[in-house]
Amino acid sequence: MASPCEILIDSINSELGTQIINAAHQETQRIEDKFSRYRQHNLMDKINHSNHQPVAIDDEAFRLLCFADTCFELSGGMFDITSGVLRKAWRFDGSDRLPSTALVDSLRSRIGWKQVKFDRKSITLPAGFELDFGGIGKEYAVDCVAKLAQQIAPTVSVLVNFGGDIQVTRPRAKQPYWQVGIENPTDNKSGTAVVNIANGGLATSGDANRFLLKDGVRYGHILNPTTGYPVLDAPRSVTVAGQHCIQSGLLATLALLQGKDAELFLTKQNVKYWCFR
Repeated sequence: MASPCEILIDSINSELGTQIINAAHQETQRIEDKFSRYRQHNLMDKINHSNHQPVAIDDEAFRLLCFADTCFELSGGMFDITSGVLRKAWRFDGSDRLPSTALVDSLRSRIGWKQVKFDRKSITLPAGFELDFGGIGKEYAVDCVAKLAQQIAPTVSVLVNFGGDIQVTRPRAKQPYWQVGIENPTDNKSGTAVVNIANGGLATSGDANRFLLKDGVRYGHILNPTTGYPVLDAPRSVTVAGQHCIQSGLLATLALLQGKDAELFLTKQNVKYWCFR
């Protein structure tokens, strides 16, 4: 998951804890082996090197593709899992190195979710296109692991935390809430928010660790697929609470894609959120 991961279990039963941890590790490894763009010879590698030839998919991949399509529609085309190809231009390493306009423009011709064709059995990408589930993959893994934990221990509260993306299975036994801190990435010394969460999802998106800084302008890693450039004037960090982690993560990312109107967007969604600018 390319981030610190932890599982908190509201129990002193060490055998149960070991069972949950082992199941979580196996499920996380399975998802990463299947959907990570950094692995060779997996499903994503086959899709991204298919050269306009159909690739067979299973029900799980089909469901994720349907969710990606929903994300695209809800965002008005701003959430596009074909835009991951822009990573070939943008290296958000904290430096001041911006890519050339020519390189960005050349990659924009390889972006366009509407050009991807899929059904329950197969997917076909235009030549040169790639898919990147990075925008939803970690949150999906959190929800899958939480579901497994709930099956193993239906009466025990379990908190799954993959890099700040969280799902809680049920209220705790003696006190209902887990307390989760939301770090403020800005320099205004306004502190850290503390969230009480009994069940449901919590997800954060922002540029705390992935950005460029050039001539006083900070470029975050949330990219506009239509321009090929980072969205400007967005909050440094957005955290959203929801029923499921993957839904919370989607709303947090969609908010950042709104730039200066992020808070207005979230208010209209009628969700609980925290923004830092």
